[in-house]
Amino acid sequence: VKQKKTVYNRLKAVLAEKGKTNLWLAGHLKMNKTTVSKWCTNKAQPSIETFHEIAEALKVDVRELIVPNKGSK
Repeated sequence: VKQKKTVYNRLKAVLAEKGKTNLWLAGHLKMNKTTVSKWCTNKAQPSIETFHEIAEALKVDVRELIVPNKGSK
């Protein structure tokens, strides 16, 4: 039985909404494209500081990048 993977960030969706690619983001942040790809597939997560840099680059509220937990309204 394959376990459902938990999704922590919406990075891939927000990039698509903004018409940007993970390659663009990697270049903008001067990060490795493999690292950004892992963030987009939720195999890894950026630091809080990096989330803020990403939000600034995409001109969105940092909260748009994170999947809310069940307890939030």
